[in-house]
Amino acid sequence: MTNTPDLGPVPVRIAVEPEHVRRLVEEQFPQWAELPVVPVTKGGWDNWTFHLGATMVVRLPSAPEYAEAVEKEHRWLPVLAPQLPLPIPVPLAKGKPSRDYPHPWSIYQWREGVTAAAGRVADPVRFAVDLAGFLAALRHVDASGGPQPGVHNWFRGGTLRTYDKLTQRALTELDGHVDVALAREIWTVALSSRWDKVDRWFHGDVAEGNLLLNDGQLSAVIDFGTCGVGDPACDLAVAWTLLTPEGRQAFRERLVVDDATWARGRGWALWKTLATCLYNYEDPEDAEDFAKASGVLGQIFAEYSA
Repeated sequence: MTNTPDLGPVPVRIAVEPEHVRRLVEEQFPQWAELPVVPVTKGGWDNWTFHLGATMVVRLPSAPEYAEAVEKEHRWLPVLAPQLPLPIPVPLAKGKPSRDYPHPWSIYQWREGVTAAAGRVADPVRFAVDLAGFLAALRHVDASGGPQPGVHNWFRGGTLRTYDKLTQRALTELDGHVDVALAREIWTVALSSRWDKVDRWFHGDVAEGNLLLNDGQLSAVIDFGTCGVGDPACDLAVAWTLLTPEGRQAFRERLVVDDATWARGRGWALWKTLATCLYNYEDPEDAEDFAKASGVLGQIFAEYSA
């Protein structure tokens, strides 16, 4: 679900072709002008992503809303990287807008690995514990001066009430397709849970497309465009969207998550999954995506009702 737009108006994405990227690199970083530029397969929604040679990647925000994250990433990723137990992207260079492309953009080192689809994980419990260990380390980084929730990260780390109106609309439209009564109850519990107001670092989009595996084990965490400081409950959504029930329990125990934070994390998972259902429930061509999202809803419902 990492490539599904947030529930609400979908940003208007601009098209970026390899020739645009080649010109940008030639003009601004001539030392790399001879390197081939090749689109990355399934490069994500927020950014157009291209290989630059064998060891680098070019990331260009696909809409103005996503360009908000570029300055943040260049400021903070070099600070976070040495304090974390797994590799994360660290920018090598920052590009400027030009006649070919209207936003700031970035060049990063390419991280090898495959995305963490459930069938690729060698040991689901170890994967969950390793992921929890990474998030625990991230939360312990000094949050002073860090980026507060805002447009740059779609208000991750803030209150779930930001998405209440949109979630209610999704529940109205999905009535008859999902268990709306149970979903409303879970959402209400999430909204009523209290945060201790202590700012902590969070990633903001912990999903299979942003978790890399090597030999079936978690090897890197990428795409920090939605990172920030605030309530880290948004990072718990992965417990329902990707982890097994056994992994979910191990994940919670490793992070030492209290009931209120867990409820908010469940709310983030519910909101994102309802968004996916809403975008896919009417079109027969999207039946597979709707079925996958329905499966995640089943995990949310079963865990809540246990």
